[in-house]
Amino acid sequence: MSILSEINTLSNICDIPIETGVFSDNPPDIYLVATPLVDLFEVYADNLPEYEVQELRLSLFSKGNYIKIKNTLTRTLLGAGFTITDMRYLGHEDDTGYHHYALDVAKSYKFKLDKED
Repeated sequence: MSILSEINTLSNICDIPIETGVFSDNPPDIYLVATPLVDLFEVYADNLPEYEVQELRLSLFSKGNYIKIKNTLTRTLLGAGFTITDMRYLGHEDDTGYHHYALDVAKSYKFKLDKED
């Protein structure tokens, strides 16, 4: 399991289109872009990592009022065990007409040395 696969599942549950890095199609009025930020080994045992913390920025773009969608996303993320490390309004993009709101999220995953993804 990875943070990107879980975020994709949650966006489908919330019925919001999502892509990683950049939205390549003609964007709808509401969409998400997931940008991986960092992967860290935080917890060690016997000199080997036990958990990997994965972090990403979830950018919400909305042509209308983004508040209700942001609140739904926040509750959904917290309910799914994500940690929200930052939330901020980045502004209105006058050239596209979208409000841009960012949620930085993190989640820990059990690290297995013998498994390759």
